[in-house]
Amino acid sequence: MLDLSVRSASLQSTRFSIRAARVGVAAMLVLSGCTRLQVRLGSKVHLEAIPVKSMEARLAKGQGIVPGQKLSLVAVITEADGKVLQTEGAGQGKVLWSEVKVTASVVTANKKGVVSLPRDPRISDGKMPHVTITVPSHPDIRAELDIPVRYDYNFVSNFSGSSGTSGTPGSLDPNNPSPGGNGSNGSDGSNGQDGGRGGDAPPVQIRVALRSGSHPLLQVDVTAPGGEEVFLVDPHGGSLTVAADGGSGGSGGRGGRGGRGGSGGIGSPNGSSGRDGLDGRNGWDGSSGSG
Repeated sequence: MLDLSVRSASLQSTRFSIRAARVGVAAMLVLSGCTRLQVRLGSKVHLEAIPVKSMEARLAKGQGIVPGQKLSLVAVITEADGKVLQTEGAGQGKVLWSEVKVTASVVTANKKGVVSLPRDPRISDGKMPHVTITVPSHPDIRAELDIPVRYDYNFVSNFSGSSGTSGTPGSLDPNNPSPGGNGSNGSDGSNGQDGGRGGDAPPVQIRVALRSGSHPLLQVDVTAPGGEEVFLVDPHGGSLTVAADGGSGGSGGRGGRGGRGGSGGIGSPNGSSGRDGLDGRNGWDGSSGSG
């Protein structure tokens, strides 16, 4: 008997593994099949079969990147007959990003043509982010792009307190009808719990220095217990907002609903039904923390 149970469990485990493997393979086939279908329908193209003359790279928006920002790239490909193709995504074109290779310095680039610059400006200060795009199927085709770092941006540093916890709801008593005679009264619902007080904002210290030069920048260091943020801000068009607001109070819990009175028993005369219990009051919202 024990041997049969072990065999049954082993068989079920094997069947589950097979089903999981089939699901994984099916998902891969769906994804690859979708790409093949798009190519067959002409909505996407493979560059291997296309005579490529040249390629250029640009940003989808803007002329530079801000520390902590993500931007999309667009590769513009010109065929030998002058026809122009663009990459998918921000370029809304037919060329799959899997058809090209992106290498980057200072910034990082993902497989969808999106570049990211670290939030800490000290990592990129004095450096020029650079992107190179190549086409593996056409080794002689490449595009280079420098991405200037910008500081004329409205930066935000947030050290606000956390929100208070919400109160728990009151309990709901079940109905307890009494067979025969008068019905029992329903129990009163319990009161909702008051919301918790919002957290206080920590003390924040802001230090500002001017870095002179051909393009002066403000060096700003914002520190609070457990955190520090550093910014370079262009005084011509840039700004920094530091938020240190108290957290909002938690919502009060909803009062419990009173229990329903029991039905009077059937007789001659019928018994009286019990009264319904009173609903519990809602809890008060918690107060906001200090900024």
